[in-house]
Amino acid sequence: MSAVSTPYLAMDLDAVSHAYRTLTDALRVVTLHYAVKCNPDPRVLGRLAEQGCRFEIASTAELDLLGTLGVDPRELLFSNPVKAPAHVQAAYAAGVRMFAVDSTPELDKIAGYAPGTSVYVRLSTTNTQNQVPSEGKFGVDEAVAARLLLQAADRGLDPYGVTFHVGSQTTDPTAWDAPIESCARLMTGLLAYGIRLTLLDIGGGFPAGYVGYTPRLGDIGKHIRAALERHLPYPVDVVAEPGRALVAEAGTMVSTVIGVAERHGRRWVHLDVGAFNGLMEALETGNQLRYPVSDSRDSGTLVPHHITGPTCDSQDTVLFDVPLSEAITVGDMVYIHSAGAYTTSYASRFNGFDLPATVITGPAG
Repeated sequence: MSAVSTPYLAMDLDAVSHAYRTLTDALRVVTLHYAVKCNPDPRVLGRLAEQGCRFEIASTAELDLLGTLGVDPRELLFSNPVKAPAHVQAAYAAGVRMFAVDSTPELDKIAGYAPGTSVYVRLSTTNTQNQVPSEGKFGVDEAVAARLLLQAADRGLDPYGVTFHVGSQTTDPTAWDAPIESCARLMTGLLAYGIRLTLLDIGGGFPAGYVGYTPRLGDIGKHIRAALERHLPYPVDVVAEPGRALVAEAGTMVSTVIGVAERHGRRWVHLDVGAFNGLMEALETGNQLRYPVSDSRDSGTLVPHHITGPTCDSQDTVLFDVPLSEAITVGDMVYIHSAGAYTTSYASRFNGFDLPATVITGPAG
């Protein structure tokens, strides 16, 4: 790997496999559909497919990518609640048969371009204990969800299920309980109309290890299994859409120091990777998502540094007050850990800087 120019994302596929087994063991009764948007590297997807993982997509580009790996489109969830008509049409032609909705116009779109397929409605959630705010754009309440599923039947679609998302990097192990209870009420209410849902999709939000408290996936799984047993009125297929929990800790962003400075009593380290070309979640979270960081000197006194990116944009700062080697200088390496999720998939060439390549490390590489 020494010949690879920085920045690059080093991915350990064996760590991906381990994360998949850990979450599968924690949830037990839940089938995992990896959210492709989180890290769409074909080698990551291939390793997950080998482990038996299924997939969730948000576009036909992701569908096409999975097609090159031989993934069965009939097992895919198309969970983007609002889809371009051409994407619906192409997905249907490819064999996708499960689509999320949260509005009547979306139902009409599915009925027109993917007739007879199965739809699942997205409920809104109110959980706020997540480090990456991601909810509020999608989802409806129980009454609207019931109406949409009845409308689906009227349009010749299969009213298949219900879904929700508690928010990315959720650190409250009980966060899934209330939405599961809400879904159960919806399921019970629809029985009076002759509709028996067969799918419960509990979404994503499962956390990875960054700096700070992260609950064990086993504890989260225990709460989810208890909520399912306590609330569901009848057996259904339960699925989840994990992303970062499967890939974040498997990735390390490897970067080079391109500049150091002291400004107003603060030490700044400028890297060849920043918010715009690989670490966008720094901006999304107001620099609150704390990646574990180390450097190539790995000795001597550690002192606080602000870590910033290569662009001329003043917002391009990743972390504040990170302990790095006091003697760190131009040419040294900085390693940003737990960087396997939502990094390369977000990256742009803003200001003309390079996108990080993905390099597979360890025995699998």
